[in-house]
Amino acid sequence: MGNLIPLILLACVAQVLEARMQLEPRTITVLRGDTARLICSTAEPWQVMVWILNGGSVLTISAQYGILSNNPNVTAMNRSTNQLSSWEFALKRVQRSHQGEVTCDLQNIQRQTADLFVQERGNVAITGGNVTVLKGEEVLFQCLAVGWYPEPSLTWLVNGREVDQGQYNISTEGPVDVDGLYNLTSDLSVQAAESSHVECLASVSALPTPQASSVRLTVVAEVVAENVCDDCTVLIAVTASVATVLLLLLLSICIVLCYRRRRRAKSSQPEAIRIDESESGRSSIAEATGGKVNLGYTTEGHSDAGRSDLIVTGGTHSQMRSIRAHKIPDVVSSSNFSLNTSQSNVPTDHSGDGSKNVRRVTTV
Repeated sequence: MGNLIPLILLACVAQVLEARMQLEPRTITVLRGDTARLICSTAEPWQVMVWILNGGSVLTISAQYGILSNNPNVTAMNRSTNQLSSWEFALKRVQRSHQGEVTCDLQNIQRQTADLFVQERGNVAITGGNVTVLKGEEVLFQCLAVGWYPEPSLTWLVNGREVDQGQYNISTEGPVDVDGLYNLTSDLSVQAAESSHVECLASVSALPTPQASSVRLTVVAEVVAENVCDDCTVLIAVTASVATVLLLLLLSICIVLCYRRRRRAKSSQPEAIRIDESESGRSSIAEATGGKVNLGYTTEGHSDAGRSDLIVTGGTHSQMRSIRAHKIPDVVSSSNFSLNTSQSNVPTDHSGDGSKNVRRVTTV
């Protein structure tokens, strides 16, 4: 009994001493880049409060003058009440190097220390994307969780229900660099019974909600798959028909353009063609009669087929007279004509049937 009394007194003294100040929380876990917050409170009068991070002073507060140091990454706010004097310490943009001990030192009163843990949020993704399979097939999904600290927890969900751990495996790689980050790979095998929503979740304790990646598993019957193939065949046939029509239309346009171009080329020299035809006709007449072509002769203006005029030119005065002839022999010689200034005799031939044959001769 005598031995218990000193122990009880010692415990009471310790409780009294501890009650002189309070640091909350005693353990804090934050994600890299977030802000760590702790509150140091006391009911005792104090003069100076010093905040220490991993053995180094980062903030000093005077009960009379307030914050004395100037650090952009460290701030403090007075949260005091009538019963307690309280200050909130805030460490901004926490890095992995800040992990360790955070101490509140009330000089000449007491000091207390809290543990700070900094975690790293990585990425998670299901490889391969959405999947469409026939009913009854075995489908393998793979999830990658990269860049986490500490090693994250990883789970699978199918249609919102957690998959039993025996249905998938997890392999861990890490720490992979100086930051001690972890990479995880997990494979899940699913029997395709119905269309489902598949999710992979990775998390650490500082995350308010897990990081998630999801894909869609679409299960189709074999008949539906055949219909899909039929639709593809119809689409290919329609595409080929449209392409053929367009090709024929293009060919028709090319033919029309070529035809118009040839017509324009032919019509560009009409006068030359007519002159060539006229010269050709005259040459054939001259060859048949043994004479020469008279370039001054024209058939225009002679519409009366019932008569014929013989135009005779000669002599020194180039006299021209029109002589009506009823019939002229087929072969005409210049010796048959006796030309003078007073008259001209032209032989005529009356056929037995009463018809008249007329020839026009020009003698130069």
